[in-house]
Amino acid sequence: MVNREKQIRDAEELLGHGQTLGFAHGLFFGRYLDKALLPYPNLTADASVNQAVEDVRKFCQEQIDPVKIDRDADIPRSVIDGLGKLGVLGWAVPKEGGGQGRNQQSYCRVLELIGARCAGTAVFVNAHHSIGVRALVLFGTEAQQKKWLPKLVTGEHLGAFALTEPEAGSDAANVQTTAKPTPDGKGFLLNGQKRYITNASIAQVLTVMARTPAENGKDSKISAFLVTPEMPGFEILEARMDKLGIRGTATSRLKFTDMFVPKENILGPQGKGLKVALTVLDFGRTTFGASCTGAAKFCVEKAVEHAKTRVQFGETLGSFELVKQKLAHMASGAYAMEAATYQTAALIDSGTDDYMLETAMLKVFATDVLWQIINDTIQIYGGKAYFTDEPFERMLRDARINTIGEGANDVLRAMLISMVGLRNVGLELKGVLDALSMPIFHFGKLRRFASRRLGQTLFSPEPRVHSDAIIEDASQLGRTVGLFGTHVERFLRQVGGNPLKLKDVNVNALAMKAMQQQYQLARIADCATELYVSACVLSRLDHTLSQPQFDKPERHRQLQLGLHYLRTADRRIRSRLSEMFDNDDSLTTATANLLLGK
Repeated sequence: MVNREKQIRDAEELLGHGQTLGFAHGLFFGRYLDKALLPYPNLTADASVNQAVEDVRKFCQEQIDPVKIDRDADIPRSVIDGLGKLGVLGWAVPKEGGGQGRNQQSYCRVLELIGARCAGTAVFVNAHHSIGVRALVLFGTEAQQKKWLPKLVTGEHLGAFALTEPEAGSDAANVQTTAKPTPDGKGFLLNGQKRYITNASIAQVLTVMARTPAENGKDSKISAFLVTPEMPGFEILEARMDKLGIRGTATSRLKFTDMFVPKENILGPQGKGLKVALTVLDFGRTTFGASCTGAAKFCVEKAVEHAKTRVQFGETLGSFELVKQKLAHMASGAYAMEAATYQTAALIDSGTDDYMLETAMLKVFATDVLWQIINDTIQIYGGKAYFTDEPFERMLRDARINTIGEGANDVLRAMLISMVGLRNVGLELKGVLDALSMPIFHFGKLRRFASRRLGQTLFSPEPRVHSDAIIEDASQLGRTVGLFGTHVERFLRQVGGNPLKLKDVNVNALAMKAMQQQYQLARIADCATELYVSACVLSRLDHTLSQPQFDKPERHRQLQLGLHYLRTADRRIRSRLSEMFDNDDSLTTATANLLLGK
């Protein structure tokens, strides 16, 4: 019981306290919130950004050798220095902090280029900037930023983010490293270990998560600390862990033994380290989408080229339907990844603080789709792709970490996407049931709920588009969003048992009960994710079809790719929804339990 109560408290912290109803949240209510999605961004409007991005493109082609980096298991200092001179390592850091002061959209353009060239270098940049330096920018005091940012943005110093431990990976709340206040109140003594930390052995500034005592003296809360390697008690147990892919990155194991960290090095409020971690991971997940998009576009280009020239059985590979099927799914998947990446980046740039769901959806979608794209590319190339004179075996090894890093995909599905989305629906249902006990005093709330439910019953959401070419697909997307909302509510009522008792249940306790139904949570997350990505694709199509700078062939190409994704995604979503109440889950569980000896 004590452990269950702790889980509920952790769920409250992880799921947040009544977030605003952003676009992805609205999907769980069966709503399509156009205004929350924002117009699709014009990525090339700023000439100075375009030139800076072009400089990065040229540098990648001329200076980054992915084969050598993989072979030597090291990113040369010349590459790091070059990226620093181009401003990449401080790209989105404000100018007053010495950075370029550019937005998340343009940063994603840069990571897309690097990801297309070398996944290991992309992960290095992501670890340094997206989750290392970004934590200091978002949560650091003025004194902390003045002390560390100037050298971090140039690459003279490197950053790392140390969260993962033997007992804490995707379970970020289970950090065991402790930070005990010193008797004189001047700082903390850190004890514990960290592992799988990118850049740790080459970084000069690390953000370290550790548990500090709570005010009640009984519990503990996670706090973030700025740590430097020269602190007594800092030990590198393993500087470069041998691994399957992204071999150029320095992935390390660390140990802290009574390591004194002055109180001035606490990053953000004491006890709010989990917020620091989850916030910067949102940025890292967005740039994951960008680097995966770059790799996906590279594969599509190469697969199409090979399919057009390779002859088997007297015909080119591209003549065969199963190859056509792969190419179509690969190209439309890459198109959708790109759309979702820049739509999510635009959301972050808008200044809203509610993008947790969108970034998690993007990360899961992009990493899963890239894995399939690389696999299909290898299948099209056949045995030729299996050998090291082609880049695909390296890309396959490099891509495997994507579905694990910064939140394993299955954990993000079951523990974040579904649970965060379901929580607000559960809160509304509970609030309505509470209001029914005193209807006179809550007439407004009941009226609004009844109006929305009646509207959902009679009318499907209608996404607004300007182009006649996609009106029917927009309407279909709206109908599917409405269908998803009804399935979500039905699931919650099913989990709650008697709906009338739902008002007596703590919503987080209900969430813990729902958490046990992971088959269903995965289906809900998959549907919500594809609905969000579909909305991004629709937004991108509407933007493209209305812009004069796109010539007719380009508009036709994008329309074809976008429609292919929208229609195949709709079929997948409806299939997953049908499985919610017609499935073989009990047989699956029984089979697994037999294997596990249960």
